[in-house]
Amino acid sequence: MNRENQYDITELLDWIDPSSLDYTDWVNVGMALKDAGYPCSVWDDWSRRDGSRYHTGECFSKWDGFHGAAVPVTAGTIVQMAKENGWCPATGGHELDWNDVIGEHEEGVVVRAGWLESREVREPDSGWDPVHDLITYLDTLFNDDENVGYVTEVWEKDDRLVPTSGYYDRTAGQLKAALRQCKGDMGAALGDSNPIAGAWIRFNPLDGKGVKNENVTDFRYALVESDETEIEQQNAILRELELPIAALVHSGKKSLHAIVRVDAQDYPEYRKRVEYLYEICAKNGLKPDKQNKNPSRLSRMPGIMRNGHKQFLVDTNIGKANWDQWKEWIESVNDDLPDPEPLESVWGNMPDLAAPLIDGVLRKGHKMLLAGPSKAGKSFALIEMVIALAEGKRWLGFPCARGRVLYVNLELDRASCLHRFRDVYDALHWRPEHLNNIDIWNLRGSSVPMDKLAPKLIRRAAKKNYAAVVIDPIYKVLTGDENSADQMAAFCNQFDKVCHELGAAVIYCHHHSKGYQGQKRSMDRASGSGVFARDPDALLDLVQLETTPDLLRQQEGRAACDAIAAWLNTYAKDWQQFVGQDDALSENNFLAALRDVLNPEQLRAVNETAEKAKSTARQRTAWRIEGTLREFPRFEPVNVWFDYPVHRADDTGALRDIRPEGEIPPRERGTKSAQKSYEVKRIDRNLRIMQAYEKLEKKRSPVPAEDLFKELCKGEDGPGSERSFGRWIKECPGLERSGKMIFRNEDDDDEIPFED
Repeated sequence: MNRENQYDITELLDWIDPSSLDYTDWVNVGMALKDAGYPCSVWDDWSRRDGSRYHTGECFSKWDGFHGAAVPVTAGTIVQMAKENGWCPATGGHELDWNDVIGEHEEGVVVRAGWLESREVREPDSGWDPVHDLITYLDTLFNDDENVGYVTEVWEKDDRLVPTSGYYDRTAGQLKAALRQCKGDMGAALGDSNPIAGAWIRFNPLDGKGVKNENVTDFRYALVESDETEIEQQNAILRELELPIAALVHSGKKSLHAIVRVDAQDYPEYRKRVEYLYEICAKNGLKPDKQNKNPSRLSRMPGIMRNGHKQFLVDTNIGKANWDQWKEWIESVNDDLPDPEPLESVWGNMPDLAAPLIDGVLRKGHKMLLAGPSKAGKSFALIEMVIALAEGKRWLGFPCARGRVLYVNLELDRASCLHRFRDVYDALHWRPEHLNNIDIWNLRGSSVPMDKLAPKLIRRAAKKNYAAVVIDPIYKVLTGDENSADQMAAFCNQFDKVCHELGAAVIYCHHHSKGYQGQKRSMDRASGSGVFARDPDALLDLVQLETTPDLLRQQEGRAACDAIAAWLNTYAKDWQQFVGQDDALSENNFLAALRDVLNPEQLRAVNETAEKAKSTARQRTAWRIEGTLREFPRFEPVNVWFDYPVHRADDTGALRDIRPEGEIPPRERGTKSAQKSYEVKRIDRNLRIMQAYEKLEKKRSPVPAEDLFKELCKGEDGPGSERSFGRWIKECPGLERSGKMIFRNEDDDDEIPFED
């Protein structure tokens, strides 16, 4: 037996009366029990409670025919049925306060069980005018030229009186004219009805050719009818729900027939609206008879006697005016929004602020965006942050509170992601003492849009007590046009939902727009709508710095000296007595001082170590991190080197005066020609690149990157390095790079402007 269900299904069956179910729901219970692994005897024992319909052996004969389906009926069907009948799962309890709400919130619930007073339905006295009832009904529901279906004749089946197909080729106008002339004899106008069975009428207009769903010409109304509740309570619920009821008819027995406006355009929309209507009614204690769903259904005709009781018109045009107004009202009743709060009530007792998660940057339960261009190492920066949070250490110089973190990996394959975490731990030289604080959700190839991911994420993370959820990157779950403010606002609302439901901070990254970023404010660099920058509580932006050849040589020399010192600390621990402090700051002086101390093999090892360190240093890129914060004062920009795979703070101040690429020098700021000057330089450079490409393209297409690099280096002010060359190609709108080849970018909408 499948015991994965958290509820005892056999106990839930006690909440479901088989006699209250139609045939379909009864079969669904059997299919759900079989899917959950229960024997047929459970279904059979439960079905015996419906003595009027139970047949010995019927359950066992049908059981063998349940072979599964593409969309199986599961135990969840039984759970839902039990909930609709008043069962509530045990959730623990606490002593109630005067301000507590009794019962859990459920969308669409207007009527609270036990709190709604019944409303009496009085049967008309001797002065009742049945003809007037029916004419009013016809006037309310139909136009004069529309065909109306009705039934006055019955036939006997299984000791029951069953309606015939009846009439369907008379218009409402013709019926009203006949009724006005009948002098109170309804039979003369419609045909005599059976005094025991009564009579019926179809509430939607027909085409005059039949009484099936395809004969319905306007899907205007739906029938809500339930005989499981006292009729006075039915009346109260129908009115409390503000249903857009065109006509309310007493059946002459134990139910009211509500003809509800649904105003559907076609049959598929009719089905959806009726499902929604029935769902709302069921949630509010009025379980509709599901056999009444079809638009050609018969309802009780007002103005007719039925077994000594009147089928009469109770009311017309009650509740909301139409379907749209009603649905909007239903959805607004339980909008889940908090009530306004008087400031005076909390002025002397302010709530505590959320504790910092990243000190000076982000509070617990808030949102943060990390923005930057490609190859800035954004994912590595996020992994560094995850590790810092898990271990309670500093990230980019900011102290982090220790806590559990969920890293949602949308881009890397599982192995690459896991290796990155190990590589970053090793590069930081941190002991992995709190690996239990890091959970990784690998979704590459399985990601879904954020509006679908958010509830799945919340469900999995609900009991994990995460301090932060990191989503990397968001373009994988983006919904809508990133340049549309309203669509991106709706997208970002999903992050609010995660924060609210989990009490965790949500941290995500996004890419920069094209072109130079140095001339823009940090909050304007993220691609797409400004919502991206204005929505989070903290925005950290990475912009690349223009390093000079001198600075790079300086970094290479320092890396070489640090590597030599590290080698000596391992293999020649007394080296300081032979090397002065000043010599240890210069690679050449350092090596010269060691020539008389180390043997040739050791010198060779030291030289190899220094060259390897310089080679690694050449790969470093320089970055500036700027912050736009809602909860903390703005911090001074943080300068870092991206030394794969980690970002290291510039503790020497070497990057303090370096400008981001494209930034206007301070001495030129404020001049009218500054912006134009930089734009002209960009245009000239792109023209130069395209001219060189077209020259080489005549020999070979696409053009090898190495050939184009050499061609551009022939003139003055060439790219200088392969790294700069890569940046040039990236920012040239007419070209794109793939591996070692350069291609024309035919899909790029940008054009290189030419000036006369």
